[in-house]
Amino acid sequence: MDARYVNPFIDAITHIMPQLGFQNVVRGGVKTGDQFVESKGVTILVGLTDDARGNVAYNMTEEAAMKIASIMMMGMPVTQMDEMAQSAISELTNMVTGNAATNFESLDMKVDISPPSLVVGQKFRAKLSNGKFLIIEMVVDGIVLELNVGID
Repeated sequence: MDARYVNPFIDAITHIMPQLGFQNVVRGGVKTGDQFVESKGVTILVGLTDDARGNVAYNMTEEAAMKIASIMMMGMPVTQMDEMAQSAISELTNMVTGNAATNFESLDMKVDISPPSLVVGQKFRAKLSNGKFLIIEMVVDGIVLELNVGID
């Protein structure tokens, strides 16, 4: 996979998260995965079509998802991944992926996205690509959000 396809997503997270109340967004480690994403507790899949075909998966622990949802809901305590928390996390990934699709225009690429599909639970794998994909760790106010990008 071409690594330049990852930058639109990193730029989108760096741009969107501060608008939602997060103060510090930094990139952590980068590694590769092979076909399947192993869920950490909450995984949101978004499909990509047109000039960049593939999938992106946002992967985090349930605790991390609840912290992110709480900040997005102006500090309201979130103690379980109920419908409100799931809606907040899904909206976050929709905003980030939509912004990334716009960022692809700087590469002269048109990219459309599918609605996000959120799965809560551990010990499952989701097929992200037919080969290797990139895994980028983003740390947002100390909360780890794993970005998995598989574009063919």
